[in-house]
Amino acid sequence: MNLERLRKRVRQYLDQQQYQSALFWADKVASLSHEEPQDIYWLAQCLYLTAQYHRAAHALRSRKLDKLYEACRYLAARCHYAAKEHQQALDILDMEEPINKRLFEKYLKDESGLKDPSNDWEMSQSSIKSSICLLRGKIYDALDNRALATYSYKEALKLDAYCFEAFDLLTSHHMLTAQEEKELLESLPLGKLCTEEQELLRFLFENKLKKYNKPSETVLPESVDGLQENLDVVVSLAERHYYNCDFKMCYKLTSVVMEKDPFHANCLPVHIGTLVELNKANELFYLSHKLVDLYPSNPVSWFAVGCYYLMVGHKNEHARRYLSKATTLEKTYGPAWVAYGHSFAVESEHDQAMAAYFTAAQLMKGCHLPMLYIGLEYGLTNNSKLAERFFGQALSIAPEDPFVMHEVGVVAFQNGEWKTAEKWFLDALEKIKAIGNEVTVDKWEPLLNNLGHVCRKLKKYAEALDYHRQALVLIPQNASTYSAIGYIHSLMGNFENAVDYFHTALGLRRDDTFSVTMLGHCIEMYIGDSEAYIAKTESLSSGTLKTLSWYLNSATKPCGFG
Repeated sequence: MNLERLRKRVRQYLDQQQYQSALFWADKVASLSHEEPQDIYWLAQCLYLTAQYHRAAHALRSRKLDKLYEACRYLAARCHYAAKEHQQALDILDMEEPINKRLFEKYLKDESGLKDPSNDWEMSQSSIKSSICLLRGKIYDALDNRALATYSYKEALKLDAYCFEAFDLLTSHHMLTAQEEKELLESLPLGKLCTEEQELLRFLFENKLKKYNKPSETVLPESVDGLQENLDVVVSLAERHYYNCDFKMCYKLTSVVMEKDPFHANCLPVHIGTLVELNKANELFYLSHKLVDLYPSNPVSWFAVGCYYLMVGHKNEHARRYLSKATTLEKTYGPAWVAYGHSFAVESEHDQAMAAYFTAAQLMKGCHLPMLYIGLEYGLTNNSKLAERFFGQALSIAPEDPFVMHEVGVVAFQNGEWKTAEKWFLDALEKIKAIGNEVTVDKWEPLLNNLGHVCRKLKKYAEALDYHRQALVLIPQNASTYSAIGYIHSLMGNFENAVDYFHTALGLRRDDTFSVTMLGHCIEMYIGDSEAYIAKTESLSSGTLKTLSWYLNSATKPCGFG
């Protein structure tokens, strides 16, 4: 009986995904070989692939193979992990061998010159140990122990630099800060583990890490020429455009990827986010329904549906239902928690919004967005001290992010620190111009208006007018901007222009109390009323200040990105 030929047939059926046939022959080979360890191992593999997890674990553990061979220990633990028995899986992985057994095995190996049995099973010791660390990380993740999960993923990567799954889990789940990512990359012994592909690995890892960098044409080393069209590389470039607020270019790139691979896992979250930013509701509706039909157990499908209902407005209850389903399928799915927070934030449910954002912050240690949104919520509840603290944390993670700079400026404005506010607003504006040459995204309209407000406070009236006019280019029909321009004209004594702008503001928003009040006083001044309402400076009477309280708390106060 040629057992080697039957063993090859088992592997052949595994390669052809005929798992039942492979299981049948693996069972017979194990009996014919009188239960040789490698045949029991392949029998357990077949049982695992046919989702018979407890049978597979029993086949290994009843013969004590999990205590003798690393590969068997890993497979037994993986069976319990697949059956969602996380603590049992962890117990198997953390099981220590008796010291006398290890010394005895070392003696036998030295005496006989035997090599490690796992090498005979087409696996090296380093790859098995890396797989064990990766699985341990996943188990800790499932047990909500992010610190130990992060450590385990790092160890997996150090043992096997090709273990991209560990690297992807660390980066895509935002488990590391930018500095920690850089330190991890420098600590990997790429030259030692993979001399030939060192340049390739370094390029792929660095390309994945630079999501906050300014997008540029992908420069490839000569040794990896041809990767510029690789979809993962294109998605990384699209992600950089997304984080730099160039949503049109991001959409262009993600659309190319989606055309070639309609369900590209890494591209889908970026593409969905871009559809939301560009308000492409119909396209998102079609995509989300297609995803739910094809991948109902994937959290990104329900995330897409939740984002659609958030985008169309007045459907926040529906959005929460679907986003909650996404977090149930994968409780560590950070983007769904952030969107879940948004669904409460738009209804001014600050406590519930912050609870969701705090969950996202715990899951996405290396992402600044949850901190930014927590700060926004504290700002909206007039808790500027806590808002400042969280904006500071967001700034430490993403020091180049103009959204964060803007919000730090808003807090400074609210504290009456006009010079500090101006500095932060101007820094944010410089970053935006560096990213996209010109400010053309309507998201930046609040920043331009806020620059106008702070310049008015500093009595730089000409500059203030210029910023408000730039804001009008981005959003032409904003009543608050027209009333702010009218207010500056009134401070400059240009009452005729002020009257025109207040009229325009009232045409856009009839219930604008500030514009009504100011229009009346400007008309009085224009026709030469002896009682001066507006003095040479911005000194206002107590009655005026009371009348303007609504305006100072809305139109002239810095706008946030809620």
